[in-house]
Amino acid sequence: MSSTAQPRFYAARLTGTTVFDPLGDVVATVRDVVVVPQARESARAVGLVVEVAAKRRAFLPITRVTAISPGQVISTGVLNVRRFEKRTGELLVIGDLLDRVVTLSDGSGEATVLDIALDQDRHKDWTISRLFLRRRRRGGGPLGRLVSRGETITTPVAEVSGLYGTQAEQSAHLLAASYQDLNPADLGEIIQELDAKRRIELAGELADDRLADVLGELPEDIRVEVVTGLDAARAADVLDVMDPDDAADIVGELPEQVAGQLLDLMAPEEAEDVRRLLAYDEYTAGGMMTTEPLVVAPETPVAHCLAMISREALHAALASTVHVCRSPLETPTGRLLGIVHFQQLLRERPDRPVGEILDADKVAVPPTAPLSGVTREMATYNLVSIPVIDEDGRLLGAVTVDDVLDHMLPDDWREQDEPVPTTGQIDLSQIARATARDDAEEG
Repeated sequence: MSSTAQPRFYAARLTGTTVFDPLGDVVATVRDVVVVPQARESARAVGLVVEVAAKRRAFLPITRVTAISPGQVISTGVLNVRRFEKRTGELLVIGDLLDRVVTLSDGSGEATVLDIALDQDRHKDWTISRLFLRRRRRGGGPLGRLVSRGETITTPVAEVSGLYGTQAEQSAHLLAASYQDLNPADLGEIIQELDAKRRIELAGELADDRLADVLGELPEDIRVEVVTGLDAARAADVLDVMDPDDAADIVGELPEQVAGQLLDLMAPEEAEDVRRLLAYDEYTAGGMMTTEPLVVAPETPVAHCLAMISREALHAALASTVHVCRSPLETPTGRLLGIVHFQQLLRERPDRPVGEILDADKVAVPPTAPLSGVTREMATYNLVSIPVIDEDGRLLGAVTVDDVLDHMLPDDWREQDEPVPTTGQIDLSQIARATARDDAEEG
């Protein structure tokens, strides 16, 4: 906030600020400012995008903000928790305006927006007033002066043009950085809200493994749009790092020509796994399984199995079960001897071979087993994963509970909002106090 009499805040500095209710309880964290452009290059703030429990982003109307000061935002404590969706005519200061190129009216050239100040007027409205800019390089002929790229200035918004134009989009790199703390499912929700061009730009800035995780959380039409919008070599690299079953799902959704091109560009071993899965119907054990379950030989010690399970990249459902097989240990393996559950491993001495403790009464399904048969077996035996074997008893892969849920839920389940109270209003201060009580009792 400015030290002048007129209240002021800078949007980028406000990001990450905690929102409190009148009693001092934490209710949310500020992630962006929503503005609506007005005449003469100004814009009026209509609310804040805030992050509530489980990294869900919601809209806090500016009328429910009672104070903004360094390190804190005070609200009335009542918040509509429906997922934030930007309306027509609205802009996000961080998401849409930062890093945009504007033209200085004094003829000195162009500059990049680093931060935006909003002032509160006598009507208690917050409007964009000043821009913190970095000048861009410009030439002035053989004897012309070059303005340093590091030079920064602060100028009234009325002295620039192009702030709300579409010719200069926000840097996708900056956008990706602002979402780096989100889990793949939450980032997937945000990507669904972007237009097609911005989706591709943001996807281009994500690391291969990060993008692979996010693609698994997107509806079919959007992930096809993203994959086909990428350079073919980049798309193949992303498919390489995906779990084979997820990669097969995406490849199976692509036009035949595109799918063939990407399979040819993928690493041969990864492409072979995907081709194997594509040979099965989507709603069978073979079509749902992953070809990379945990597989060990019977002489493998318990300690080694626990070390394999501790790998961060391993999904929880896959980590629940170790499959004990004869060589070879890559699918399709030698004969499946049995399985060992994670809890059993924790109860055994570290040097004991898993072949001595395996569950030989193995429950398994053939690759042709339909979805209904797989779910019935998993429910009957309380399994979070189930082996898939061929007629010779060789392990082909494993179906996990998340694969089953993906196939049982409606196709558009990722696009459906979570149920909220009838009024859509909750008092987040009550949730905060209840959580604090639960933490105290557990402590």
